[in-house]
Amino acid sequence: MTDRIRVGIVGYGNLGRGVETSIGLNPDLELVGVFSRRDPLSVTTASPDTKVYAIADLGDFTGSVDVLILCGGSKSDLPEQTPELAANFTVVDSFDTHAKVPEHFAAVDAAAVAGGNVAVISTGWDPGLFSLNRLFGEAILPQGNTYTFWGRGLSQGHSDALRRIPGVAGAVQYTLPSEDAIGRVRAGENPELTTREQHDRECFVVLEDGADADLIRETIVTMPDYFEPYDTTVHFISAEELARDHAGMPHGGFVFRSGESSPGVTQTIEYRLALDSNPEFTSSVLVAYARAAARLAAGGAKGAHTPFDIAPGLLSPKSPEQLRAELL
Repeated sequence: MTDRIRVGIVGYGNLGRGVETSIGLNPDLELVGVFSRRDPLSVTTASPDTKVYAIADLGDFTGSVDVLILCGGSKSDLPEQTPELAANFTVVDSFDTHAKVPEHFAAVDAAAVAGGNVAVISTGWDPGLFSLNRLFGEAILPQGNTYTFWGRGLSQGHSDALRRIPGVAGAVQYTLPSEDAIGRVRAGENPELTTREQHDRECFVVLEDGADADLIRETIVTMPDYFEPYDTTVHFISAEELARDHAGMPHGGFVFRSGESSPGVTQTIEYRLALDSNPEFTSSVLVAYARAAARLAAGGAKGAHTPFDIAPGLLSPKSPEQLRAELL
């Protein structure tokens, strides 16, 4: 490995663009280039100096990239790409389909072990940082309850579900944590909360000409899985309002662990994220874990890892001596 860690970006959407920007903020990292399924000449990067290659050309870079950051989607891209690329590269991904993490880990681990590489999966903030905080809470307060609240944040999947309703020209949906529920957790009540009690959903919808607003509102609030289990508010707005007020991608949330360290002695741990840009923050987490993955690989490690397996000091560009002097 050179003095700087050489990084490649696979895929260039919102996440890939965020990774490119984040690498520019880390002097110990060097961006080799972006690898895309699109025609490289059609990809416009944040920096004009960033090189773009076809993903089919990755085989030419096995000796000149220390770690690949995979920026595809969890539904169809990462289940194929991460094991395939882990056979020849050290890789990091943000696989976030919680229920399928065990099978994804197994597939990636087999490929990474066979190829003698390191793969770090499911980095980001949930899974990722929130996962770590749930673990810390349970380990420190074994008698208690863990609560995760998401938002206020724009949900891409729920927004897409709105846009697929006939008569909807455009829409976004925000997940809102219940302030009442959060207050009860902070007060140490250790409440048993239903799905409806934890989160609300707020929709901003642009109608096509002639669409029936009442019918669309009813379709939204009764949609199984997406909206029916929640208290859902629907606002009808203009296309201009949608473009002006809802172009960003904010998100965030809270993780709590509340329990007793002895009878009658309540302890509460609270961790919060407030994000102007979900993709940019997730990208920044990926970059930190890419540093850790490259260091593990340089030390001879092999196989798949999750954030649970990574020592925090490996995420930092600072030396162990600096960390002990400045942060401990």
